[in-house]
Amino acid sequence: MLSGLLNELKDEAKSSLAVADPKLGNAITQIPGLSLKPVSDSSTQDVYRAIREHMSSLIPDLAPAEADSTRLGLSHSLSRHKLKFSPDKVDTMIIQSIGSLDVLDKQLNTYAMRVKEWYGWHFPELAKILNDNLAYSRVVLTMGFRSNARAADLSSILPEEIETAVKAAAEISMGTEISDEDLEATSALAEQVVDLTEHRQNLSNYLSTRMQALAPNLTALVGDLVGARLIAHAGSLMNLAKSPSSTIQILGAEKALFRALKTKHDTPKYGLIYHASLIGQATGKNKGKIARMLAAKSALGLRIDSLSTWGVTSEDTSNEPTEEEKAEMGRSARVGIERRLKALEGKPLKALGNANATPLAATKKFDIKEARKYNPDADGLTGDEPAAKKSKKSQVNGTTPKKALVQPVDSEDEDEEMEDAVAGADDSESDEEEAPKADTKVAKKAEKEAKKARKAERAAKREAKAAKKAAKEAKKVVGDGKKRKRDDEGEKSEKKPKKKSKA
Repeated sequence: MLSGLLNELKDEAKSSLAVADPKLGNAITQIPGLSLKPVSDSSTQDVYRAIREHMSSLIPDLAPAEADSTRLGLSHSLSRHKLKFSPDKVDTMIIQSIGSLDVLDKQLNTYAMRVKEWYGWHFPELAKILNDNLAYSRVVLTMGFRSNARAADLSSILPEEIETAVKAAAEISMGTEISDEDLEATSALAEQVVDLTEHRQNLSNYLSTRMQALAPNLTALVGDLVGARLIAHAGSLMNLAKSPSSTIQILGAEKALFRALKTKHDTPKYGLIYHASLIGQATGKNKGKIARMLAAKSALGLRIDSLSTWGVTSEDTSNEPTEEEKAEMGRSARVGIERRLKALEGKPLKALGNANATPLAATKKFDIKEARKYNPDADGLTGDEPAAKKSKKSQVNGTTPKKALVQPVDSEDEDEEMEDAVAGADDSESDEEEAPKADTKVAKKAEKEAKKARKAERAAKREAKAAKKAAKEAKKVVGDGKKRKRDDEGEKSEKKPKKKSKA
C-alpha cells in the first residue's frame, strides 16, 4: 500500500507527505527518484491525533467498537512479534505448581496423621495393617464404625488378603467406643485427605505436562520435579539458562557453600540436582563426577529449551518439531552419562531409559547376603560336650584363646562331669599343641620371677627412704637439744648479780 502511494506521488515535486514515524520519513527520503518531501514534526503528530479522535466522523461506516478491537488486536500482534511470546514458554505456571505441590505434601501428611490418631482410639489395629494414607482414609469413609467391618465391601479399596486381615482385626479390636459426632468429624477429615490426594495427583500430572512443553531437554536429564525446583529457585527459565554449569550443580546449597568458604573447608558438590535419578544410581565416590557431568549437560539443554523458537510463530506449523525431536539432545546426553556411570562403577550395560520412564519391575527390598559363619569357640560348656579345639591362628601366635564365661550349674555332679570333659579334651590334644604350651609356661614363670624381683627392689627403696627419713629426724632432735642448753646457760649468766668493787 505504501509503495503504491509513493509511486502515485513520485512526480509531484511541490507536495509534502506527513509521516508520523521519523525513522520511516528518513527511509522514504533515501528512495532514489523521489522528489516528495516527508514531514515528521510536532505538527504532524497533532494532525494524526486529530484524525484518531474524529475517526468515526471521518469514516461513517466504521463503528467505534470495531475500531477499538482492531486497534487492540494490532497492538497485541506487534507486542507479541517484538517479544516473540509463546504460551508454552510461560514458566510462572511451573513455579506456582511446584510451590503448591510442596504445600499439599505438608498438608496431606498432617491431615493423614490426624486421621490415624483420631480414628486410632476406635480401631487402633487398622494403622498397623494399612500404611497407605489414601487407603486408610477410604476405609474409614466406607466402614465407619468397626462393627460394620463384616458387612462393609472393601474389595474396591484393598486386596483380598488385606481385607480379610482388616475384618478379622475389627472383631477382636481393643479400641474404645466413639459417638456418632466423633465419627462424623473423623470422616470429614478423611474426606479432605482423599480430595487433597486426588488434587495432588492432578497437579503432578499438570506439572509433568508443562515441564515437557517448557523444558523437554531438562526434563529428560533430571526429571520433571527436579527441573521444576531448579527453575523455581532460579526465578525463571531464562535466568537458569544464563547460569553456568557450576552454578546449576550447587544451586540450592548456598548456605553450605558460603559456610565452606568462610571456614576454608571443601565446597559442596551438589545442591537440588542431588535428587536426580542419575545421581541416585551412583555410589558415594562417583556422585560428584556424575553431578558435574549432569550439570554440564543440563546447562546445554536449558539453553536449547529457553532460546529455541518452538511455538513462537503460529502461522506456519508444518516445520514444528515433534516432542521426541525437542528432547533429542537431553535423551542422547542422558544415555552418554549412563554409559559413563556404568563404566566408572564397573557394571554391565543395561537397557537405557529416560528420567520419567516407569520401571518394568519393582525393585526388591532386600538382597540375599551370605550369613555369618558359626564360631564354636565362643560357646560355654554346659554338659557332656567336649571342649572346642583351639584355632590354628592362636597356635601360631603362641597364645591361648580366652575361655568363654561358663554359666553357673546347680548340681555338683555336673561340675565333676565338666571337669572330666575338660581333662579328656586336654589329654586328646596333639604333641604339636604341647610345645607352645611349654613355651608359654616358661614365659609365664620368667615373668613371675621378674615381677618378684621388681617388688623386692621397690621394697628395698622404700626401706632406704624410711631409714634416711629417721636419721634426718634424729639429727633434728639433737640440734634442738643443744640449742635449748645454750639458751639455759645464757639465762643463768644474766641472773648472777654483779660484785661490788672494794674502795
